[in-house]
Amino acid sequence: MFLGTLFLAMAASTPDGGLLYTLSDVTTLPSTDTDWDYAKLEPGTSRLFIARDKDGLTVFDVDRKTILATVGNSVGANGPLLIPQHGRGYSAMTDGSLLSFDLGTLAPVARLELSKESGLNSAVYDASTARIHAITATGKTHSTWFTLDAATGKLLETRRFPFRKMDDPANDGKGYLFAPVRYDRLILKLDGKTLDEQARWPMPCNVSKVRFQPQTNRLLAACTGEDPRFLAIDADNGKVVASLPIGRGIDGFAVDDARGRIVTSNGVDANLTVIGQDGPDGYKLLGTIGTRANARMMTMDDRNGRLYVVTADSTLRAVEGQADPDEHYHPDSFVVLQYAPQ
Repeated sequence: MFLGTLFLAMAASTPDGGLLYTLSDVTTLPSTDTDWDYAKLEPGTSRLFIARDKDGLTVFDVDRKTILATVGNSVGANGPLLIPQHGRGYSAMTDGSLLSFDLGTLAPVARLELSKESGLNSAVYDASTARIHAITATGKTHSTWFTLDAATGKLLETRRFPFRKMDDPANDGKGYLFAPVRYDRLILKLDGKTLDEQARWPMPCNVSKVRFQPQTNRLLAACTGEDPRFLAIDADNGKVVASLPIGRGIDGFAVDDARGRIVTSNGVDANLTVIGQDGPDGYKLLGTIGTRANARMMTMDDRNGRLYVVTADSTLRAVEGQADPDEHYHPDSFVVLQYAPQ
């Protein structure tokens, strides 16, 4: 009875009465009092890599519903990057280092110290240059990009940008990167080889996620902050062609081309926002699906369109003389929530 009730509570309907997604599985993993960040599926496989800070980089099999391994020397994992064509995996680390590991065996290769000023937030791969860009977390005055050779992990270049926070860029496969500058409400068009600025586009909100969609030549983006929104942007000129509201606390962003859907996971409002896409300029809100508190990080399985959202139970503890409470995560409460498309 409980499971059936849960399914009803967690599903949203399309205008014709059809369901968008249903909660099809909940798996609890062993965990400590640890925060987490990115979760990414290795393309074409069932291996989900979850960066869980104190618990390291966990590799979870979404088909078998079991933990396969924890990558060695991965305590402090913040943002995994998987590059099957080079047989390598990487993880941006909270101490400012970049961990590399063999993607087949999951054995660690090296942990390269990059930033002494702040932790690394994430790392992205640009196939047109075969380079990795590892990006620092929020800074006081600037963001730093470390450019490395994807096959060897060798550091090639360090570049500073005069912005406090830059999020993962999207690449168009033709030599350009589109980098969101969150607090300055900008997207920068950068040369993929030199990282020199080619254009600067003002945005109506704080863009934190961006994807390039080649068949429409659109940047599909999501904004966080006080005005959370989905944006569709012309990749030639930076013009915003569509804008729709989404939930608060967006951190996961998936584009399902097969179903014409864009989904954001929103940790503050504890929901998924589902947007329908019809061509380069046709977008409409299809509905929302309730999730769980702190369920902000999400990834999509390209094999079947299933969404995987992660979260854990927590307690906010008031601290005298401190404006914000301390958050403590409950042991063994970390869950992987699976949502099946309908």
